[in-house]
Amino acid sequence: MVPTCRFEPSTLRELSPEVRGWLGARSSLANDWPIEELLAAKGSTTVSLVLPARNEAATVGIIVAMVREFLMRRHPLVDELVVVDSCSTDGTARVAAEAGARVVHQEEVLAHLPPLAGKGEALWKGLAATSGDVVAFLDADVVGCPPEFVSGLLGPLLVDREVGFVKGFYRRPLVGEAHTDPDGGGRVTELVARPLLNMYWPGLAGFVQPLAGEYAGRRELLEGVPFATRYGVEVGLLIDLLELVGLDSLAQVDLGHRRHRHQGNEALAHMSAQIMMTVFARLERHRGGAMPKAATRLAQFRHSGTGEAGVREVVVTETAVPERPPLASVRRTGVGDFALAGLGRRCEY
Repeated sequence: MVPTCRFEPSTLRELSPEVRGWLGARSSLANDWPIEELLAAKGSTTVSLVLPARNEAATVGIIVAMVREFLMRRHPLVDELVVVDSCSTDGTARVAAEAGARVVHQEEVLAHLPPLAGKGEALWKGLAATSGDVVAFLDADVVGCPPEFVSGLLGPLLVDREVGFVKGFYRRPLVGEAHTDPDGGGRVTELVARPLLNMYWPGLAGFVQPLAGEYAGRRELLEGVPFATRYGVEVGLLIDLLELVGLDSLAQVDLGHRRHRHQGNEALAHMSAQIMMTVFARLERHRGGAMPKAATRLAQFRHSGTGEAGVREVVVTETAVPERPPLASVRRTGVGDFALAGLGRRCEY
């Protein structure tokens, strides 16, 4: 099948040819992958689903019950369902077990290793505690999680052997006291992760949700890259897999809408710092310790329309920041270094 592209064609022209071609070939909708087709393509491939969970008693049981009913009993797409209890202080482990998941405690997996904290640690331990050829990860705080969140991620992997890793994306509403912004979620993505990826790994500019917690990959790839133990895990995986197998082995799937609880500014600042540290570590690792010259174009995605009829427009802007020389040097010599591009533009912020 040919994946469905959901991007406004007229807005793609400012992207690089590599990213533009990738968006058309490797972006699809969850509904493009009917479960019956996936079951036929699955063959002997085994699938594990991992839910990292820390104090998610309110939602984890509902997600587990959905997976057990729709993706294991009715349609045997998932072979193994594991919830990694990440040091919860509520009833997360009990609720998940009662709903039918196998629950492992983060600190008990590979217990001979010194314990570390964070979401990435739970994901890594979940990878170690499972055996599927394909491993999917799903955040345990999703409200109203449909089966397509899982089947959509598995589609490209089961149907196309060229695909090694699939990332989910969606609309993320930000619900406030006065009103709801239908695309207001993902603040750390827009303010931190997307600019950094566009600057230093512009091949990843086409990923709509680089920090999404819903993704799946082939075990041999996932076991071949490091996992940042905290909130940098998602951006770290994207960068490392791009370096390992190239852009064409990566794909993304539109999962529709995602609702979950939102964090306050203090928590978002901690997340942002961890993501920046993860990116800087990869700059050092993959770029030989030298800070590379940053690309200066930023690609963003703006949703237009409503429901399934809506598409995403790509907005590309220039982010170069020219500088004036010290004013004293201009006054001394009457000239300055005006070689940087953009100095001639006026009234632009």
